[in-house]
Amino acid sequence: MGALREKMIEEIRLRNFSPRTEQSYVAAMVGLVKHYHRSPDQLTQDEIRSYLLHLKERGLSPSSRNVAISGMKFFYHQILGWDEQKLFLPPRKGSWRLLAVAGGVQPEGSRALALRQRQTSRPLSFDDGLRHGSSAQRIGQAQSERQRMTVRVEQGKGKKDRYSILSQRLLEELRSYWKVHRSKSWLFPNAKGGPLSIDYAQRIYNLAKLKAGIHKGKGIHTLRHCFATHLLEAGVDLVTIKTLLGHNSLQSTQRYLQIRQHKLTSTGSPLDLLRFSD
Repeated sequence: MGALREKMIEEIRLRNFSPRTEQSYVAAMVGLVKHYHRSPDQLTQDEIRSYLLHLKERGLSPSSRNVAISGMKFFYHQILGWDEQKLFLPPRKGSWRLLAVAGGVQPEGSRALALRQRQTSRPLSFDDGLRHGSSAQRIGQAQSERQRMTVRVEQGKGKKDRYSILSQRLLEELRSYWKVHRSKSWLFPNAKGGPLSIDYAQRIYNLAKLKAGIHKGKGIHTLRHCFATHLLEAGVDLVTIKTLLGHNSLQSTQRYLQIRQHKLTSTGSPLDLLRFSD
């Protein structure tokens, strides 16, 4: 793509998109160019739409195809100045999937955390990690507020700052950890002293799941789902959970109402209410 690629990256950064969004959008355009072996400004609308069908035939998930569409729309609308008539991509019908949630911090969560602590001298905040997920990578050294029992997460999901809860158990673990590891900038630094990468946190998560024999959930994002679901089951209101998760809309938080275990398991089946004659 050459100069067009550089211009796209410049526009993305001017809009302060996250590095992941930049990577995904650029990858979408690179895939399109490699497919046709031509510059993207030489492609027609029909060719672009055919490529999207090709992605579906390849078995890409709807979410992956949606990311590719977003990247292409950004390029053609913002970089080349195409309007909706020149590049019309039909609305994508979304799909709804129930979130996979581990069976509570007890027993699956505790099993994973205990195994991970035995394997490393650098314990992540996975003591609460089964609840907080990848936000652990963005926790700075001086951000634990012991009196309020909160942790400040800077530029976490959605590039937003927020506060999350700090458990007494985690605080005790952090005190022991701090006696040995004292990073100048990050509570849990990588080998070079910077923040943990998402990939590294994902590898730790996958290893802990493997050792603990846990099969539910795919990525580390499952930990956020566990956090939200367990709070909801404990009686915490949706507005508070929304704030802790950093959601913009309460609608995003309401999806956890679908999977509250105590509501699902305590609800009897109507079939059991029927009486059949002998």
